[in-house]
Amino acid sequence: MSNYDPDTQRLFFDDLINCRELGGMPGSNGCTFKNRVIIRSGSPSFASRKAFTELKDYGVKTVIDLRSKAELEHYGNPFREDEDTHFYNIPLFVGDPDAAEDPTMAFLETHTMGDFYVMMARELGKEVVEVMRVFIRETSGITLIHCAHGKDRTGVITALLYVLIGAEPEDIVLNYKVSYDYAKDFLDPLIKDRVENMRHTLRSDASNMVTFLEFIAKEYDYKAENYLIENGMTKEEIEVLKKRITQTP
Repeated sequence: MSNYDPDTQRLFFDDLINCRELGGMPGSNGCTFKNRVIIRSGSPSFASRKAFTELKDYGVKTVIDLRSKAELEHYGNPFREDEDTHFYNIPLFVGDPDAAEDPTMAFLETHTMGDFYVMMARELGKEVVEVMRVFIRETSGITLIHCAHGKDRTGVITALLYVLIGAEPEDIVLNYKVSYDYAKDFLDPLIKDRVENMRHTLRSDASNMVTFLEFIAKEYDYKAENYLIENGMTKEEIEVLKKRITQTP
């Protein structure tokens, strides 16, 4: 493990949980993830007007909402109709996590979140590539990626980007693990209200990211490039993406 400290990436905006820079993660050969290119957070649906304005002032020009269409319609998104923002809804959840009989939520009654991340990667690879292509295409300003709590769907995209720059697995796990810590005040009341076998879905246990990274290692030789190419991305596109997100020594 490097001397990476996830606390150095934290950003603070009113009513916006788990908000942080992707920049600052150490990669291979002395490189780091470039600052002020991509940030992440929980849903801005309930963020204050002040937070909305501050995000734009910070430099956010593009927003990628990874929630399902049902979530977007139910909770909305303040950036959706904003004329200054390029808004994308690229769902990494098929269905509705709030629905009582949603098949994915039923899956999570007997499986870990790590299993869900692997399922997501297997079944929604084209959507993952679509997200990566937005990072390539939208070069003006900062891109914000988010899901509901900024830890699961956002965590998978973040992990793949970090694998792409050669970040150490231990650092990626730590970056994932602190999501619960950063959103604890918001998540704890929700955890208390959930049935016992579903409380794990609101945590960010390190073992979940270990499961996902082991999948990338076993199936793709721990190379995000191999996963992205299998799902339709070209080598040329990957090189453009790596150049966009990598700060060389």
